[in-house]
Amino acid sequence: MSIQWFPGHMNAARKKAAESMEKTDLVIEVLDARLPQASANPMIEQLRKHRQRPCLKILNKADLADPAATKAWLEYYSRQKDVHAVALSCKKPADVAKIPNLCLKIAPHRGSALKPLRMMIMGIPNVGKSTLMNALLKKRVAAVGDEPAVTKTQQRLYLGNNMVLVDTPGMMWPKIEHPSDGLMLAASHAIGTNAVIEEEVATFLADQLLLRYPALLTARYGFATDGIDGISVVEGVAQKRGFRLKGGEMDFEKGAHTLLQDYRSGALGRISLETPESRKVLLATYQPPPSLGEQQEDVGEDEGH
Repeated sequence: MSIQWFPGHMNAARKKAAESMEKTDLVIEVLDARLPQASANPMIEQLRKHRQRPCLKILNKADLADPAATKAWLEYYSRQKDVHAVALSCKKPADVAKIPNLCLKIAPHRGSALKPLRMMIMGIPNVGKSTLMNALLKKRVAAVGDEPAVTKTQQRLYLGNNMVLVDTPGMMWPKIEHPSDGLMLAASHAIGTNAVIEEEVATFLADQLLLRYPALLTARYGFATDGIDGISVVEGVAQKRGFRLKGGEMDFEKGAHTLLQDYRSGALGRISLETPESRKVLLATYQPPPSLGEQQEDVGEDEGH
């Protein structure tokens, strides 16, 4: 299944972000620490590099991610030009309190009354931008919700006398190139539920957990994972939780929903769905599906033989 989600208001948000980037000194990009690259919008990188703006990448929800994977990601980003990275939880005030000083270090030529530091907070939907804004300003200035794309307009806010924040709506990009990225984003609730089939997303997540964290599945649900696949995991969750349909069959839909909720909330444990190494393998082995024209050409050749 290839997931795509690009509501109309996001195209307007992209145009507005491109305009605002010119008057920005620093981009704060909020990522999901459990899937940093899958949750990185390539359009943000393009806009930032076009204007040659430095970037502070915040790996949010670090308390839900695998610490070893997060450490590898921080090392990965530290090797990139004009990029600084920090892992934290935007729900922890002590973590958020570190951010203004980090920003001033990245742009030391700004931050005075005459030259306030102008920062733009960007990222995909439901990754924690609004929570970060509210924590930085110590008051509720941005709507927070569990559904993606709660924020739909840009707003400009002042952090003390010498720092200006521009909060942007969560932006996806028109085409998610790697199907696994779309599934990771859906599993982490960055994509609207109307664009996904929850049972397929849960099956994908279960396969990833079998590959990376089988012991966490056993610890949470009490079944052995040897020799089973993702579908069996979801069925096992339904069985353990007593989810049955009227005829006595397992309620696969409820099992899928429970597995996703347990992952999203951290009830399953600290889980990362990708590492720099797994990303490298994905990029090296990925074969894009043939375009429609190529498919028609292949059919024509087959018919000719």
